[in-house]
Amino acid sequence: MEPSVNKLQTSLGRIMLQSPITVASGTFALDNLKIVEQNFLGAFVCKTITRHPKKGNPPPRLFETEAGLLNSIGLQNPGLDKFIAEDLPVLKEKLDVPLIVSFSGSSYAEFAEMLETLEKQEGIAGYELNVSCPNVENEGIAFGVNPDIVHQLCKQLAPLTERELIVKLSPNVSDIGMIAKAAEEGGATAISMINTVWGMAINYQNGKSMLQKGIGGYSGIGIKPIALALLYQAAKVIHIPIIAMGGIYKWQDALEFFWAGASAISLGTANFIDPLAVQNVYAGINAFLQERNITLSDIVGKYELE
Repeated sequence: MEPSVNKLQTSLGRIMLQSPITVASGTFALDNLKIVEQNFLGAFVCKTITRHPKKGNPPPRLFETEAGLLNSIGLQNPGLDKFIAEDLPVLKEKLDVPLIVSFSGSSYAEFAEMLETLEKQEGIAGYELNVSCPNVENEGIAFGVNPDIVHQLCKQLAPLTERELIVKLSPNVSDIGMIAKAAEEGGATAISMINTVWGMAINYQNGKSMLQKGIGGYSGIGIKPIALALLYQAAKVIHIPIIAMGGIYKWQDALEFFWAGASAISLGTANFIDPLAVQNVYAGINAFLQERNITLSDIVGKYELE
């Protein structure tokens, strides 16, 4: 009998994923695995960590809009040392799927130091570089908005690891293709996109901001058309895999991103609305592929103009 084929299998650079679904950093607690079977997940991305602990921004730092979510969490995390001592052992014990560690730094040296420290740890399949933070060596300009800075960062980090090196791109740039290309040429092995879009909300009755910090990051269904267009632009100019995120709630949303060029997708805000979103999206994609007797690779990047 011919062995069964996993039609949802995909590759993410150096990692083979049994499912094309991952979870966006900071949106999926390990407790969710009490109700979601890991067979539906391709990989787990942990909440972004920084070299030193961060308390995050003062509340209110979350606001639900008509079509998505505004957040101003401020990278709250325990810091690298505590993550390695306390969180990483738990992740390694509980996860049966590849672990991708998301981290961020404020300088080239800090990124490199964190990577070299993480390289000494077992049980990590790859890294997601969150380049939304300000680069202190370049007058506070965020790493992710300047292609030269992204290229230089990747060029410095790529030789330090054989693990997957993913760069998470911000949509708040003028040419996403140029940034993606700079990451690829610098040595990144995959791209994840998009991070949140700038947004804000105001109480119409008193004129006060709904977030303590005013402007925050906007995610959810409202940004899906933006994410889809930016992914398509990036996919046209790079050859490394892309993990798509941005307003993916349903399996139909996921398929749109695969057609546009994504090798995998990531659920974020959807996890807050529906704890079973991962397995529901998986079931829908699987049914679609089975019905047509095709594999995921048959549709990735096959988008056509009407």
